[in-house]
Amino acid sequence: MSSAQCPALFLVAPASGQGKTTITAALARLLTEQGKVVRVFKTGPDYLDPQILEQASQQPVEQLDLWMAGEQWCQQKLYEAACVADLILVEGAMGMFDGEPSSADLAARFNIPLAIVMDVKGMAQTAAAIAQGLANFRDDVSVVGLIANNCSTERHRELIVDALPESLPLLASLKTSDEVALPERHLGLVQASEVADELESRFAAGAQWLAGSGIELALADLPNTTFKAGKISTVEASLSGCRIGIAKDLAFSFIYDANIRLLEEMGASLEYFSPLKDSQLPDVDALWLPGGYPELHAAELSNNKQMRQQIVDFHLQQKPILAECGGFLYCLQTLTDLDQQEYPMTGILTGFGAMRGKRGCQGMQALPLPEGEIRGHAHHRSRSEQTAKPIAYGKRQRHSAPGEAIYRENRLTASYLHLFFPSNPDVIRQLFKPLVSGHA
Repeated sequence: MSSAQCPALFLVAPASGQGKTTITAALARLLTEQGKVVRVFKTGPDYLDPQILEQASQQPVEQLDLWMAGEQWCQQKLYEAACVADLILVEGAMGMFDGEPSSADLAARFNIPLAIVMDVKGMAQTAAAIAQGLANFRDDVSVVGLIANNCSTERHRELIVDALPESLPLLASLKTSDEVALPERHLGLVQASEVADELESRFAAGAQWLAGSGIELALADLPNTTFKAGKISTVEASLSGCRIGIAKDLAFSFIYDANIRLLEEMGASLEYFSPLKDSQLPDVDALWLPGGYPELHAAELSNNKQMRQQIVDFHLQQKPILAECGGFLYCLQTLTDLDQQEYPMTGILTGFGAMRGKRGCQGMQALPLPEGEIRGHAHHRSRSEQTAKPIAYGKRQRHSAPGEAIYRENRLTASYLHLFFPSNPDVIRQLFKPLVSGHA
């Protein structure tokens, strides 16, 4: 079996909101400016952090999840990165041990050393105690040190260093800096495409923020990690000749690169269009309406009556449509935004969508479709009402309660769930393959 070696570091934290993404992005940019190839990965089903990290590293960013993508898929992606990178960075999700599988599980499986990122504002020796607790909680992970974020003074730093054992050094101490903080909104970070210029200034500030912090010396001491190639099945060109239209703009952008690559490997030709700006669908055999932020652009989506009618006509021709989360809301009769303004949508599905503030739903689920089972996840802060009877419900990863409703109307398949296409390519083939088409 082929293998490749590369230094790697897994950035974890005791909880969300400690600064993992900011530090990972700043570190990637600092090393990229030095001419190094840094490949970054994000733990779990996250769309927004990878957009930020991709711009910072100027390299593709993959999501790694042992349940959703599978161990062999994750192994292959790490191997491919190790073949070309000077350093691999993996950003964890939530707290170090949160979730099943957790960031610690992923690090343990691939023998990647960890650095704990902690916001130490308001504490000193306690930060050392928490870091030691995390480092010693399990014996199958290796923690190489602590990165103290919001470490305000030299005395603050000294108190933390004095409380840490020699086996758990302080890798870096970082003062509070508003110049490097990343912009956020209700589902997390703002999309990189919306604030690309602002991000560049923040990455530049972040690189300076890290320079001289000690983190570069710590990276120089990292040993090589060996990554073996994964056992991945060859994908057949079963969508050869099929033309798939993909909604992609500020309203619809939650698209895994892995999904795009799979469709291309299956032989599909892809055409992107904007439900916000375009009045005409491309000449395609199937549509994919991914998730995003339709609630932030509901008026513009509604006012584009030509596109709404185009999608209605496409649906009436019984051509395949896959609609996920935001795409699902776009398929309903109306969408009520965060300001309680109601706007007509395409109406190709019965029901009404509405935002609901901070309340929401998230988690891993499998979709038991008639074509087979495929894995994905939910992450939304909206609700749908007065919908038609679902054909099935998602199966939650760790809970027996029914998951998200799955709807089907002719060749339209819609739900709140975001699918990870590589988890079952044959299901994807059946969802997008035209029943009768001169192009298939």
